Amino acid sequence: MICQKFCVVLLHWEFICVITAFNLSYPITPWRFKLSCMPPNSTYDYFLLPAGLSKNTSNLNGHYETAVEFNSSDTHFSNLSKTTFHCCFRSEQDRNCSLCADNIEGKTFVSTVNSSVFQQMGANWNIQCWLKGDLKLFICYVESLFKNPFKNYKHKVHLLYVLPEVLEDSPLVPQKGSFQMVHCNCSVHERCECLVPVPTAKLNDTLLMCLKITSGGVIFQSPLMSVQPINMVKPDPPLGLRMEITDDGNLKISWSSPPLVPFPLQYEVKYSENSTTVIREADKIVSATSLLVDGILPGSSYEVQVRGKRLDGPGIWSDWSTPHVFTTQDVIYFPPKILTSVGSNVSFHCIYKNENKIVSSKKIVWWMNLAEKIPQSQYDVVSDHVSKVTFFNLNETKPRGKFTYDAVYCCNEHECHHRYAELYVIDVNINISCETDGHLTKMTCRWSTNTIQSLAGSTLQLRYRRSSLYCFDIPSIHPISKPKDCYLQSDGFYECVFQPIFLLSGYTMWIRINHPLGSLDSPPTCVLPDSVVKPLPPSSVKAEIIKNIGLLKISWEKPVFPENNLQFQIRYGLSGKEIQWKMYDVYDAKSKSVSLPVPDFCAVYAVQVRCKRSDGLGLWSNWSNPAYTVVMDIKVPMRGPEFWRIINGDTMKKEKNVTLLWKPLMKNDSLCSVQRYVINHHTSCNGTWSEDVGNHTKFTFLWTEQAHTVTVLAINSIGASVANFNLTFSWPMSKVNIVQSLSAYPLNSSCVILSWILSPSDYKLMYFIIEWKNLNEDGEIKWLRISSSVKKYYIHDHFIPIEKYQFSLYPIFMEGVGKPKIINSFTQDNTEKHQNDAGLYVIVPVIISSSILLLGTLLILHQRMKKLFWEDVPNPKNCSWAQGLNFQKRTDIL
Repeated sequence: MICQKFCVVLLHWEFICVITAFNLSYPITPWRFKLSCMPPNSTYDYFLLPAGLSKNTSNLNGHYETAVEFNSSDTHFSNLSKTTFHCCFRSEQDRNCSLCADNIEGKTFVSTVNSSVFQQMGANWNIQCWLKGDLKLFICYVESLFKNPFKNYKHKVHLLYVLPEVLEDSPLVPQKGSFQMVHCNCSVHERCECLVPVPTAKLNDTLLMCLKITSGGVIFQSPLMSVQPINMVKPDPPLGLRMEITDDGNLKISWSSPPLVPFPLQYEVKYSENSTTVIREADKIVSATSLLVDGILPGSSYEVQVRGKRLDGPGIWSDWSTPHVFTTQDVIYFPPKILTSVGSNVSFHCIYKNENKIVSSKKIVWWMNLAEKIPQSQYDVVSDHVSKVTFFNLNETKPRGKFTYDAVYCCNEHECHHRYAELYVIDVNINISCETDGHLTKMTCRWSTNTIQSLAGSTLQLRYRRSSLYCFDIPSIHPISKPKDCYLQSDGFYECVFQPIFLLSGYTMWIRINHPLGSLDSPPTCVLPDSVVKPLPPSSVKAEIIKNIGLLKISWEKPVFPENNLQFQIRYGLSGKEIQWKMYDVYDAKSKSVSLPVPDFCAVYAVQVRCKRSDGLGLWSNWSNPAYTVVMDIKVPMRGPEFWRIINGDTMKKEKNVTLLWKPLMKNDSLCSVQRYVINHHTSCNGTWSEDVGNHTKFTFLWTEQAHTVTVLAINSIGASVANFNLTFSWPMSKVNIVQSLSAYPLNSSCVILSWILSPSDYKLMYFIIEWKNLNEDGEIKWLRISSSVKKYYIHDHFIPIEKYQFSLYPIFMEGVGKPKIINSFTQDNTEKHQNDAGLYVIVPVIISSSILLLGTLLILHQRMKKLFWEDVPNPKNCSWAQGLNFQKRTDIL
């Protein structure tokens, strides 16, 4: 109870008054420091006095504390007397008690407490404080250093703190009521944890605090402490510790910085290496988040830990990270995988371990895919154990099933390990084509990946850099570039749009292939938007056939942009499903029309026009919308139609019905259409008249005069035909007979040969009309107009051999139609002869071919027989008796 009464008395905050008088506070250090309390007459063996105090002094600046007596049955307290304890801080680096930084008068930085503990025993605590890595809690650990028999006393620790809004250079200590108290967790034996919440906005402010420790029934009060929390940050341990072998054959230890740290960190790395030949440990401090360890060996085990601390300024080391272990393989390739482009040179290094022994680099051989030994000329000895192979001017890797790489094996002289390095070689020649639209507002670039091999896990990206003006002579990849979003189109091309654009700026662009193994760039190309303009197609395109000339006239309007001189290209052709285009170039920039000759004036033509800059730069525009000509009459018909007649009526009477028959004119003759036909009549009595028959192709009139001449005219929108056929019907001429004989010979079911013999005549023969019909059918009469010089004619039609046909031959004179020669059947006497003659055309070639084949067979057989019979006959020139004889010279035998 006496001890407890003393404790109550001590709570009067006497220590605050003393410290207020000195206006001092102890700056907390990043490392561990000690709180020590002792009676003034204690010896140095138990405690080190504050600097400037005598061992025998019992007062501090003339101030004495009132002593409190304890009554206890405990033997350890039987000799206690009134004692004043002095408490101070000291660090591990300083054996003396701390002084205030501005202690000009040499005043000791202490406070006093009343105690009933025996005079020769001091009280000591280890203290360490830091700001947690999340920057929210300030933590202080208090660990008791009591010696037996007071070691097992229970402790109660409270921390009093205040965080002023503004702290001047020499502040007064805040009043007692402004302090806040937190209860420290002493669940761990002899160790207490005190947690002070610190707002983020006050991390740079000064935190004032002191400790109140109750131990063994005695209350100890520490001096006032001060600290800036931001200077006491203890980061969280580094994250993501990992190890890998670099392309240079070093072991790379890397990690990630802990989150929420407001400043750069330095790191301490400790690692150990354990192999069959070497055991070593190392401890290094670095500012980067990685460390390279050289001299790596195959079959070795590496264990690593990392911790962090503030790089510049005070701070506390974090805890060590969890140990990470990495074991190297028996065969080490560095780099283990290479991604490169066609035409490049690459090298692999290798360290080979066999049966706990590293193989000499001079005994290492290299293989490609275990099928091709790499020549030794490509080997290099880097060191006693490191071998190097170099590949020059590489070709693209050809996929082998699911393998898209070549396997490079590092082997001992007599065996190969199953591990290998991987070599990926791809062709990065990607063509990028760009075009600027006709409005000069955007540039569209396209590229395809069909020409390159696709690697799993790779991505492609267009990158570019814009220069201020024009392109350099040789484009190059700039280290500073921008990515451009490109989108896959339905045709397999990627398309990127630059908008807005600078017409005279050079856009250097390339395709970057990103892969976990690295990145590759296609050869760069530089594009000037002004040089790749694709103009808008010409507008107002028109096409027409000029009347009376027959030329195709094409006209157009030049697009507004670009303002450069343009050349034009025209394509035209007969309209249809598949137009056979003809091309025509117009280089005159001022031209807006052109006239072209065409073979058919009466056809519909499709016409399109496109344009391009005259200086050769830029692209052709799209073709304009097609324009079509309209079929119009450009001239009067070239001639009237050919026609014939059918005469019906009694041959004894003078009046007969004549029906005229003609075929519609073709477009080339009508130029280009026929609106109607007109029949002109002229009789022997000088009677003349015309009859319009419209579009009909048959007309019947009454023949009553001795001579009646008719002419059929074709009429179009321009006029009547100029050249026309006349046919005169004359009673006297109908009796003129000059056809002596007529024969018809069927060649086959589709052809009949018609031949005739004429007798001399005084009349001028103009032409013949051949007429034929099937007598077994009531079909129309078929007729042909042929030249007067022809004596034999092949009629092509469908003929049935069992049917009966009538053939008629009419001689046409200028004076009228002569008497026809008519036969009602095929000619029988020479039919077989003509059929045989026709058969000869087939039989003779067959006989000739067979004869040639037989002759060739005989010659080959002759050569084989000669070789067979004369093979064993010796050559007389090889005989001794025949030496010197001339076998070509004739020798007479007597």
